[in-house]
Amino acid sequence: MQSPGNVTRLEYDGRELFLVGTAHVSRKSVDEVREVIAELRPDAVCVELDALRYESLRDQSRWRKLNVSQIIREGKVLYLLANLALSAHQRRIGDKLGVRPGAELLAAVEAAEAIGAELVLADRDIQATLKRAWSNVRFLDRAKLIAILLAAPFANEEITEEQLEALKERDTFSEMLDELARVMPGIREPLITERDSWLISSVREAPGKRIVAIVGAGHVPGMVRGLNEPVDRASLALIPQKKLTTKLLAWLLPLVIVVALCFGWSRPEHHSWSQLLLAWALPTSIGCGIGTALAGAHPLVVLLGALVAPVTTLHPAIAAGMLTSLAEAWLRRPTVADCEDIPQAVQSLGGFYRNRALRVFLILMASNIGATIGVAVGAARLLSLLR
Repeated sequence: MQSPGNVTRLEYDGRELFLVGTAHVSRKSVDEVREVIAELRPDAVCVELDALRYESLRDQSRWRKLNVSQIIREGKVLYLLANLALSAHQRRIGDKLGVRPGAELLAAVEAAEAIGAELVLADRDIQATLKRAWSNVRFLDRAKLIAILLAAPFANEEITEEQLEALKERDTFSEMLDELARVMPGIREPLITERDSWLISSVREAPGKRIVAIVGAGHVPGMVRGLNEPVDRASLALIPQKKLTTKLLAWLLPLVIVVALCFGWSRPEHHSWSQLLLAWALPTSIGCGIGTALAGAHPLVVLLGALVAPVTTLHPAIAAGMLTSLAEAWLRRPTVADCEDIPQAVQSLGGFYRNRALRVFLILMASNIGATIGVAVGAARLLSLLR
């Protein structure tokens, strides 16, 4: 049964479930959320948030606590940048509309507290969602996805008055995910379908006879379809492990390089071992050094990248970018002001260079890209000398 506005009423196990489909940057959605909760006075209010995003939404000083070095060591840079890219897209639209992204979710939290309803964080952990999406994307699509995410914050298209009015009624975030899923079908399941199932199962398990769920409008159809479907949330929370073939392939290039060097060493009549080693190491060092320098790294960090690249590229578990970014963070420590400025700085390339925290992440990526290009050139030179 469809209720007035954007509210869908469902019955499940003798209880009433009200799904409120919102646009994440709509003032109308904020008002509607408050009105629905005040009128229905539910026993529980479910929101499309996990614990991490809930804390981010409520704690405006969260960026002060950002530990850049820890993020690098734990390998969470890509996931942080993905979050920043997606939130930058919403923030840019929100600025046009005069609405803070996620304002309707915050309104739901406050309205639940006002009537004493139990708050349920109904969404899956964002890290699990992003990692499952990443593991479900083919190798070539991963490069495409990284390019899209990196370009998203810098898009600065003009929005007409007509488009502005239309945006007030739409769930732009869900639309963006739908567009990504169209280009890369592999991400639809983890980003959309699985979350629809997770959300409706959380709503079904919420306490009380009357439940209100505040979710992006794009999730409502999938949640309605899955109302009576069993959901194994434990399996949906699992982080896929790398396949053995993937792990072995990561060692393939280092093995080829080492074998080529050993083969050349056994045939000194053609080229000396030092010549072969230099043919491999020099392009790798230069590539990493140039990439690190272009990212605006400290001169000592550029030198470090050039020195470590020939070694780190032979070990899949160690990346040159990890070492250069950690060194940059140590030499030019990001300040509290840098961390607080991240949401604004991420919206332009100049912001990445200006902000010391973001520049650390830029150096990580640039060092790895430069080293990878150097590896390709060095491997080609090495193999040509062995002919």
